[in-house]
Formats: sequence, structure tokens, C-alpha cells
Amino acid sequence: MLDLNADLAEGFGQWHLTDDDALLDVVTSANVACGFHAGDAPTMRRVCARAAERGVRIGAQVSYRDLAGFGRRFLDVDRATLAAEVLYQIGALRIFAAEAGADVAYVKPHGALYNTVVHHEEQAAAVVEAARAAGDLPVMGLPGGRLLALAAEAGLTTIAEAFADRGYTPEGTLVPRSEPGALLPDTDAVVERAVRLARDGVIVAVDGTELDVRADSLCLHGDTPEAVANAQAVAAALAGG
Repeated sequence: MLDLNADLAEGFGQWHLTDDDALLDVVTSANVACGFHAGDAPTMRRVCARAAERGVRIGAQVSYRDLAGFGRRFLDVDRATLAAEVLYQIGALRIFAAEAGADVAYVKPHGALYNTVVHHEEQAAAVVEAARAAGDLPVMGLPGGRLLALAAEAGLTTIAEAFADRGYTPEGTLVPRSEPGALLPDTDAVVERAVRLARDGVIVAVDGTELDVRADSLCLHGDTPEAVANAQAVAAALAGG
């Protein structure tokens, strides 16, 4: 069955964007925010414990250092700095995962960093460098981009990811959140996307182009009002329910 992942622990202090417990009952992989775009120490600790209890894989959701912008703004960070900051985030999460009797199973960039490393050679190389330094961790990202290509060249396991609720351009990249069509309109559309991907390996872009997509994992975003309903409906549909 297709792996289902969600971005979790995306809160800070008294602000919480995701229903972590409800999503952990659905997903098989948890992308845990590591403090740079969201996620504080108590939240990271709690989500790791809850994920371990449920047997959900823990992934490091790494980002630019951008709490104010929720990691959705491009930052012109040099390779050495970015590699160190990604490694720092992995290390912080690994402590909480280990306390829960688990480990960090993979690395996934978040937000603007995710989109940037599809095409930006130096920043993609920085993420790969950090994944190698952290013990040759698998890397999750958009298929066809520089991140997964460089990770494969470095001998790392790659996890090709698709999105159940995000709009795609005809080139196979994600529609920027600032543009129309960035998010699918409702749960029915999200379920249809997930089923078509699992059955046929096809995603329909915003202009109607049919994209051939090989995906190992399907992302269900946790920071929308319909997140839990979408996740539950997708999981039921993929299980034949």
C-alpha cells in the first residue's frame, strides 16, 4: 500500500496548526517540524512519542531558519550554512525520537526549501550533505528534481513523493501557494487524486495535462481546515473502504 505522510508538529508555543493525534491515527509516516519554520521542543517530543506508540515512521521536516515566514520564503543561504542547519534540525529531532524508542527514518525539506531544491544545485547538495552526515538517511522529495538526483548519486535511498491536495504545473512541479489552483478544492477532489495516482500513476495538472508520476509516498497536508477529513477519506479509499 502507498505510504501516507503528513507534516506534523507545526505549532509553536500556544499556536497549533495541526491535529497531530488525529493524523497520526491515519498516516504511516510523520514529517515532524524541527523548530526552524515551526515546531518547538515540547511539541516535537510529544509527536515523536505518539508516533512511536502507533508505529508511525518519524521523518525530519527541515526548513530554512524562518519562523516568521513559516518557511515559505526563499532564503539565499550558502551551502555550508544550510547543510549545518539541516543537520542541526535532524539532530534535535533524533534526541526525541530516541527517547521514544524510535529513530529519524528520513529527511524531507519543507515549504520554500522543498520547492527550491527541485532546481537549485547548491541547496539540494546541502540537504544531501546533511543527510549523509546524519548517517546516510533516506531523502524524500519531488520526483525529477535535483534533490533526489543528487541523493541517488550519493548512494542514499530516495523516496519519491506526490501530493494529494496540491495543484501541479504541467512541468510536474507544485503550483505556488500564492497562485490560483495551489490547493485542491474539496475532499472529493483529494480522494480522486489519490486513487488515480495509486491505480494509474497519473496526476492531472491544473491545465488538464496528465502527468506520469512514480510515487513511494503521498503527502496529506495537516495545516488546512479539512486536513483530518481529507486524510481519513484518502486512507479509506486506498484501503478499498
